[in-house]
Parts: sequence; C-alpha cells; structure tokens
Amino acid sequence: MLRSLALFAIVSLGLSACSTPEPRFGPDGKPLPQVYQISARDTAKIQFRMLDSINTLRSARGAVPLRLSSELNAAAATHSRDMSIQNRPWHFGSDGSSPLDRVRRVGYTGRLLGENISETYESELETLSAWMSQPDTREVILDARGRDMGFAWFQESNGKIWWTLIVGQPSAQGSFVN
Repeated sequence: MLRSLALFAIVSLGLSACSTPEPRFGPDGKPLPQVYQISARDTAKIQFRMLDSINTLRSARGAVPLRLSSELNAAAATHSRDMSIQNRPWHFGSDGSSPLDRVRRVGYTGRLLGENISETYESELETLSAWMSQPDTREVILDARGRDMGFAWFQESNGKIWWTLIVGQPSAQGSFVN
C-alpha cells in the first residue's frame, strides 16, 4: 500500500511538471505577452536556429547557404550591446563607427553586404519574420553574394533584446573589399 501511494505521488509530481502555465489575459481579453528570456547557454542554439531558418529561406530562392563567421558574430555582438547603451536602434556606434568599420575591426577580410538590426521583446524567429516583411532587410538576408553570417544580441534585464545580423561575402584574395 505504501509503495502504491509513493508511486502515485511520483507520477502526480511528474505530470504536474508537464503542465503548461495558464496564459494571463489583459483587460482587452487578449493574452499578455511573455518576455522571451535568453540565457548564456542558449547562444549556440539560437545562432544555429537563425542560420538554419535563413538558409531555408535562401534555398527557396536558389541562393547558396550562409555559414556562421566568428568575426561577424563578434561585430554583431559589439553592436548589439552598443545599441543598448545608446538606447536606440541604428547602424552607427557610439564612437561614430559604421558597420563597415566594425567588420574591419574584428578582422573580417571580405565584403560587407549588409546589416539588419532590431530593438524588440520578440524571439529571433519573430525578428526574422519582421525582417523578411521589409524589402531592404529581406534583401540583406537573401543577397545571393552572401556566404558568411554574423548574428548576435544583447538582452537587457527588462527583457528588451537588441538583435544584429550581418551578411558578408568572403574575399577571394583574402584582403578587405569595400
């Protein structure tokens, strides 16, 4: 009997852990948004989920897949943090640097094709969807010349996320091309 009671308690605890929390609703009856929290251990998972999603979109257009570039990731991470410090989404750093300056600083020797940025509380895939809905940011993602991608973010304690995506084209000569 004691064994059956213990087994019942364990199964009950296990099932309660599987339940999803009930959504909270605002005064308008719509579900309240939930903050998308990112932990340090999520970095690779998020970067590869974005890379896979972009490569699926590129494949549908007949473009070659992108690969993650550690240099472009570094430039993207620097800019995401800097946008947070400036509290505005724009392509210039607090030191006056441009996207071109930032990719040079990290040692990327290829051609910068474009940079997409966002200030949001949304996930990376919701952000990708927003970028794909705009012609200028969609063009950066689908640029057939692209081979390299950098993707990073900075999340503030209030949940706001500053996303940066950089697409580049490697130089055949190994030197920087504008």
